[in-house]
Amino acid sequence: MSNSNYAGIPDEYAGLDNASIVLIPVPYDGTSTWQKGADKGPEAFLDASANMELYDIETDTEVYHHGVFLADAVTENSSPEAMVDAVHATTKKYIKKNKFVTLFGGEHSISIGSIRAFNEMYENLSVLQIDAHADLRKEYDGSSCNHACAVYEASQKTNLVQVGIRSMDSIEVGINDDDKIFLAHEMVQDDYWQEKATEALTENVFITIDLDAFDPSICPSTGTPEPGGLFWYETLDFLKMVFAEKNVVGFDIVELCPNPSEKSSDFLAAKLYYKMLSYKFKDIALEGEDGYEANNAFTKSGLKKMKNIED
Repeated sequence: MSNSNYAGIPDEYAGLDNASIVLIPVPYDGTSTWQKGADKGPEAFLDASANMELYDIETDTEVYHHGVFLADAVTENSSPEAMVDAVHATTKKYIKKNKFVTLFGGEHSISIGSIRAFNEMYENLSVLQIDAHADLRKEYDGSSCNHACAVYEASQKTNLVQVGIRSMDSIEVGINDDDKIFLAHEMVQDDYWQEKATEALTENVFITIDLDAFDPSICPSTGTPEPGGLFWYETLDFLKMVFAEKNVVGFDIVELCPNPSEKSSDFLAAKLYYKMLSYKFKDIALEGEDGYEANNAFTKSGLKKMKNIED
């Protein structure tokens, strides 16, 4: 990664010791089966972030003041299994430092490692998958660490809730609970899908967002774009609800496949990431503000609702 600080923020907000947030880039594209280029996603995301206004109008905040540490990229690519192990180890390392850990891929197989780490650290974890594809195959192309298997392990070991799904193989039908899959064609007819999906989550939630969840009219630069996707404000409304009602413990965003002639997808990814941070930290006081208590910001954000941190 050529970017020294996330979004070009001042050094005082970019160091690990003072940062509440960690961002782990994972430029991996080893198992994608159609359009290649997701390994270039983190760089394009960071470039777009550096050209983004850092004041969020909606929340009246500048969330970067909570500190965002840009970790070294996870570059292991010798095999899908080795990559997953490296993502798992890196993610868990920063969770143990009591940080709000986020990742940017890379293809969706990176989420196997991140979900595994969060599930080991948090009790009764829900995984909220916002995606066009079910990604529930147990194995694909000879590996259980393929992008088509991104949430199979989550379906077996966590409370998996899937939103926006509009493409799957017949072998994936019935793997997850039908009451926890919100299909795009049904969501269009259901004014209460957001409430139902939120109610299906447990208290601790990890969010994984595949950018192909969005309609290709607003985010075409993904590896496998699918028609009939989500739009910007309905997605933000849903995310606001989840952040308000649940304890979001971390998230990842994957499958940006940048196109040099189409920068809007890069910018959508950058804004989405910053919006999610803004929703998480909008009610947490900063040093010097009323309500701030030293060493208590993480407690207020729910980061200490973990299993034994020494695990």
